[in-house]
Amino acid sequence: MPTSIPTRNKVNKKYTWNKESVFKTQKEWEDALQALLKDIPSLKKFQGKLGESAATLLNGLNAIEKLTLRAQTIFMYAQFEYAVDTTNQSAAGMVGKASSMAGQVAAATSFLNPELLKIGREQLNIWMKENSKLAEYKQSFDDLFRQQKHVRSAEVEEILGMLADPFSGPSNSSSMLVNADFKFSPAKNNKGKKVEVTQGNYHSALMEDPDRKLRQSAFESYHDKHIEFKNTLATNLGASISANIFNMRARKFDSSLSASLFNNNIPDEVFHNLINTFKKKLPVWHRYFEIKRKALKLKDIQYFDMWAPIVKKKPKISFEKAVDLICESLAPLGKEYVDTVRQGCLKDRWVDSTVNQGKMNGAFSYGSPSTHPFIMMSYTGEVGSMSTLAHELGHSMHSYLSWKNQPFVYSGYSLFVAEVASNFNQAMMRGHLLNTIKDKNFLIALIEEAVSGNFFRYFFQMPTLARFELETHERVERGEPLTADSMQDLMADLFTEGFGRKVKIDRPRVGMVWSTFSHLFADYYVYQYATGISGAHALASKILRGEPNAAENYLGFLKAGSSDYPLNVLKKAGVDLSTPKAVEETFAIMEGYIDRLEELVG
Repeated sequence: MPTSIPTRNKVNKKYTWNKESVFKTQKEWEDALQALLKDIPSLKKFQGKLGESAATLLNGLNAIEKLTLRAQTIFMYAQFEYAVDTTNQSAAGMVGKASSMAGQVAAATSFLNPELLKIGREQLNIWMKENSKLAEYKQSFDDLFRQQKHVRSAEVEEILGMLADPFSGPSNSSSMLVNADFKFSPAKNNKGKKVEVTQGNYHSALMEDPDRKLRQSAFESYHDKHIEFKNTLATNLGASISANIFNMRARKFDSSLSASLFNNNIPDEVFHNLINTFKKKLPVWHRYFEIKRKALKLKDIQYFDMWAPIVKKKPKISFEKAVDLICESLAPLGKEYVDTVRQGCLKDRWVDSTVNQGKMNGAFSYGSPSTHPFIMMSYTGEVGSMSTLAHELGHSMHSYLSWKNQPFVYSGYSLFVAEVASNFNQAMMRGHLLNTIKDKNFLIALIEEAVSGNFFRYFFQMPTLARFELETHERVERGEPLTADSMQDLMADLFTEGFGRKVKIDRPRVGMVWSTFSHLFADYYVYQYATGISGAHALASKILRGEPNAAENYLGFLKAGSSDYPLNVLKKAGVDLSTPKAVEETFAIMEGYIDRLEELVG
């Protein structure tokens, strides 16, 4: 394992994102930003006049969409450039400019919904019958009137739009602190040799290293730095939660949970069904932790052992080989799908896969309808990295097919369905490889990646964080203070319950896990990882079993974008997430992996 990480300017361009396909130079980006800022006032000519005629309304919608698309592309470029190197001060400045621009665009377009409501559903229905282009907006109009009681006046909506920029301050502050400013103490391996700890190598390499001394040392270094700044981190998250509560009350919701789920027409029961099923199925996790402890030959197992490899020698897979295996796994979706994935990975440079200093922790897929769907990750050549690549390609293909098949108004999709597409690719990959790979070492590594990597994150950490999120929001709603110590204690209590009696808990450090997940700055995001992995495995299982039309139905889901509500789109694809059934089925799939692992390790 390398003990030093290269700087950004030392990496192979072949494995970096194709930013030149978006803007050839930073100056071109700057020019696009300034041109957009000059064009924002042009929307004023539509304000107060959308109700004059169907043609005026359609022209106004088109103007707003064109400006919004430009803004999305400019914003994405800045965010991605910063993500691949948070030490790049120029990129950090671009993010600041882009965030300010986004707030101005949100404010400038805020008149749209109040004016649509003023026009009224009856008049809109008449115009949609007369104008087929306007009729394309029916789902968005229906959704707006569903939300009518929570849409405020044009003046209030403008203020709420202007608040988007300052409300992003706590998230940006925490990101800058942990990604750019944090310098972690080096870890030490069992020979006393120092190993660098960064956001880029902590999860993807150090926590998966077979050297327990190194894992523990890295874990302590990483979390001790967060403990050192726990008051700042807690203040930032607390401010973000307060902003959520402000928006909840401004839009007249009874709870922050209802306010968040309402946007996608998701009943509160979906969240509570997940949490209740998770708590009921904790014994499945407790069984796995004990199997892993025995396989690792440990007296006690701790948090930093969760990613430890059981295999003595990890299989190594080149980036190009990983693409081949992923494409083989996705063959049931058809040649066009597979060819697009291969082209994106190997020719069009969708993936920024290099490991470098300053790179953000984790992985994501991001783009706009005018760009490629780009992927940021740190590819390390192991099964876990291959799985992460498959996961992010699921997001990317979801975006690619939505952009290709839907008008701009429906070209996006909610977080609720996003994690279905990503986890689906991983489920397909495992289903294929578990049936075709014969090497015992590879199979153990594959199952370990599934349970310790994917399922532990999505089906253990995320539901636990969702419980933390719900409790912290409810405390603020009740007027109770959030402190660093109270948040640390709450997190430690929830993980202690989740891990059970046989996992040793380092309470101060495990209590800071919340501060290592930037996802908590996105309101009620984390629970959707668990519902997503459930929907994904339910749909993948249909294809792996060879059910008629299962692949076609799944592709229809990817192409649907936001043309219908998330639960409805998924029902058409073949899974109903309004009940606990898919969550229970996915726990059963995980148990099957655990059974196979127990058999392989003896």
